[in-house]
Amino acid sequence: MSTTAIHQMHTTSPLGDVMLAATKQGLAGVWFVHRQEHLPDSRAWVTDNAHPTLMTAATQLAEYFQGERQTFEIQLQPAWGTPFQRAVWQALQRIPYGQTSTYGDIARDIDNAKAVRAVGAAIGQNPHSIIVPCHRVLGANGSLTGFAGGLDRKKHLLVLEATHA
Repeated sequence: MSTTAIHQMHTTSPLGDVMLAATKQGLAGVWFVHRQEHLPDSRAWVTDNAHPTLMTAATQLAEYFQGERQTFEIQLQPAWGTPFQRAVWQALQRIPYGQTSTYGDIARDIDNAKAVRAVGAAIGQNPHSIIVPCHRVLGANGSLTGFAGGLDRKKHLLVLEATHA
């Protein structure tokens, strides 16, 4: 990614400001600006509030938060991650809106049932928060566990989806 230009913009959400990043190939990331684990160093990125991919992502996120959108229609640029992480992130996209899964379910989905902890670590590194729905993954007993944006945000997203499913 070091030779690929990354464009960024910030947008607002009911859960706080969100940083969006994109390359020519698509949306490279979505992160909460405050209280976010694994926030990338964006100092070298170009701020571009008119970038078409970033504008589309901001619009679709606003529609999601208003309960008007259940799926995202935007090209994702897998700018980061190992092949294993990318497999996990792809599995997350198969969790339907308003439903949840577990870390064990995701491990089985990628044909690596013993990799539950590694799945959890990969989910924590998901660069496309909300759009790749890592918030839909719960502990084996149904408990809210892990979310790089904070458990309060995870709970809010699950309640939002349950309300509009």
